[in-house]
Formats: sequence, structure tokens, C-alpha cells
Amino acid sequence: MSLRLSVSPRGISFREETEEGPTGGRGSPGPAGGAARHTLVCVLVLHDAPLAPLTTFRLGGPADRLITATTDAEVVAAVREADASGTPLLLIGGGSNLVIGDKGFAGTALRIATTGFALDGTTLELAAGEVWTDAVERTVAAGLAGIECLAGIPGSAGATPIQNVGAYGQEVSQTITEVVAYDRKTDETVTIPNAECAFSYRHSRFKADPDRFVVLRVRFALEDADGMSAPIRYAETARALGVEAGERVPAAAARETVLKLRAGKGMVLDAEDHDSWSAGSFFTNPILTEEEFAAFHARVADRLGPDTAPPAFPTGDGHVKTSAAWLIDKAGFPKGYGQGPARISTKHTLALTNRGGATTEDLLTLAREVVAGVRDAFGITLVNEPVTVGVSL
Repeated sequence: MSLRLSVSPRGISFREETEEGPTGGRGSPGPAGGAARHTLVCVLVLHDAPLAPLTTFRLGGPADRLITATTDAEVVAAVREADASGTPLLLIGGGSNLVIGDKGFAGTALRIATTGFALDGTTLELAAGEVWTDAVERTVAAGLAGIECLAGIPGSAGATPIQNVGAYGQEVSQTITEVVAYDRKTDETVTIPNAECAFSYRHSRFKADPDRFVVLRVRFALEDADGMSAPIRYAETARALGVEAGERVPAAAARETVLKLRAGKGMVLDAEDHDSWSAGSFFTNPILTEEEFAAFHARVADRLGPDTAPPAFPTGDGHVKTSAAWLIDKAGFPKGYGQGPARISTKHTLALTNRGGATTEDLLTLAREVVAGVRDAFGITLVNEPVTVGVSL
């Protein structure tokens, strides 16, 4: 395979040439085999391009080059070009899980803006660039259950398997059947079934090996429950709906309730609400061994009194999950904490926010203060959920 590159006022063109057709395996763009083929795609390219407007934090410096790809073929061609030239590559979807350093990104940022919503019975296929919350709304309107409690989560569909996105008792791992991705190691497009995605709490094989797979499409198996939701699993959602955990409600009601709960915590994007200038939950909920939890419980008793019981959610495998929001609050960081342009949300202690005019360094200074405070108080080190680019805690 050879790659030819040309630049025009429209942008950049990648032409791939092989003796046996386009490079790639099962599911790769274009037919495989046969005589020599030429694949030409054009994408929009900007240089010294601002990245802050592409993130929900509205933070970060520019990229050397920004490519916007609107088809799977364009995505694959741009990735191949970067890999062939040894250019660092940053993938951007909805930008809701990114913390980009103030110096920006010295390489190519690839914005995945592909579209595609295909619903066949209860089988759903989404292009990676589809807006996630819009897709949830459409499935609920179709009377299907399975992702209705994931309404309002910002970002794109392609990010959902990477993080194993979850909220209010649902995770995408419960409904994803397979992920179509470009494998940068083997230079082919592959279809990865759920069982091979290594899903766990806010984790997957895609997150574990971020430089290998580029998600192109995600497929789901939803449920036709005559317009009813999946069983409500989350206690807060059940209380808001006035039902017992395990009961079903109209899927539309479940979605609307979750949207109201999220909005009350500043977790639904709103340009006028600085509490939503965030990445949502900035820290994951710690998962402790039973021994670690016992030591943590003892520190809670010493600090807050013997009658104080920390949140505990047994995971069934000898581990216990506790609440990062509770830890932050009890360590002395209440809602609205902070003096500068980066502060804890006034609605939810788990969200760090840009109040306008913040820099990434302002945000990281706050995050480091919170991490150190929780560690000193309870002996637990919080882990950031957003991906950091060019910076670290």
C-alpha cells in the first residue's frame, strides 16, 4: 500500500493505492480483493486550530492541525496518514471527557463527525460521531428500552464503549452487542463482540489500549417492552418516579426524570450555566477491597464520629464501591468550593467547572487540591475520569 497526499483550498486529500484493493480486513471501507483500486477522500483541515471550543470544559490550547472527518473512510484515511508519518494523533468526539493542556496538542487532532442512526427492530447501530443524547431520545421515541436512563450524557456515541458510560443504573455494556473499530496495529477494520470488549466499571479494552482502536460504529440490542423502560435499578431514580426499584415505568418518563435529575446537578449541557462547563463527574467512584474499606471506615469514624457510615455498595466480587462525591464533601470541599475561575460546581461536588476565563492549569490546581485533601482525610486517592492531554494530575 502507498499513500499519496495532496492539499487544496478545500482541505487535504488522501489517496490509498494497493495491488489488491483497499487495505483492511473484515468491514473495512471499500471492497476487498480484485484489481488495484484508488480511494479518494477529502476532509477539512485547519492549522493552529483552537481546541477549547470542541470541549465541554472550553479549555485547552490549539492543535498543530485539526482534521474533521465525516465518514468512516475519512476517519480511517486520516488515522493511516498520521500513523504513516509518525504524527501524534488526538481523537476528539463530543469533547465531553477531555482535559487539554494550555499549550495545546503538538500533532494532528482528528474530530470524528460521522453520522448514522440505523434502527432495525430492536437492533441499533450508531456512527461514532452521532450525538449520544439525541440517539437516546430517538430510541425512546421508538418505544425501546435499554439506554433511556443514559439520557443527557454529553458526548458522542463512539466514546460510550471506551468509558463504558453509565448512570442511574444503566451502563452501555448491558446493551452493546459489538463495536466496529479500526485497528491501528493490524491496519484493518474489525468487529469486536461484547465479550471481547473487557467491560468493567468505566473501563474497557479500548480505554486500556487507547492507541490501538479507533471506534467507528457501535451496535446495541435494545428491548421492546411495549413502551416501558427497563427495570429501574437506581434508588434515586426510583424515588423520583415514585416506584420501587425493579419496577418498570414508561420509557419516556424514565428519560425525562433522568434529564431533570441531571439538570439539577448541572450535568446537562447549557451554555448559560457554568455548572455545566465541565466533564460531568471528574472522579470515578473508588472501588476498594474489603480490607481497604475496613481501614477507610475506621478513618471515617476517627474524623466524623463512630456513628457515621460511609456509602458502601458491594460489587459482589469481594470489593466495595464508595462515593467520590461523599468523600470530596466530607474532606472539606463543598459545592461551590474555590476562589478562582475554576471551582467545584454549585450543584454537585463531583463536577469541577470552568466559571469563565479559567485555564487548564487553574482546573488542575483545583483537582490536585481535592485529591490531596481526600487522601489526607481518608487515605483514598481519587482517580480522574476525563482523559488528560499534555497534562496530568
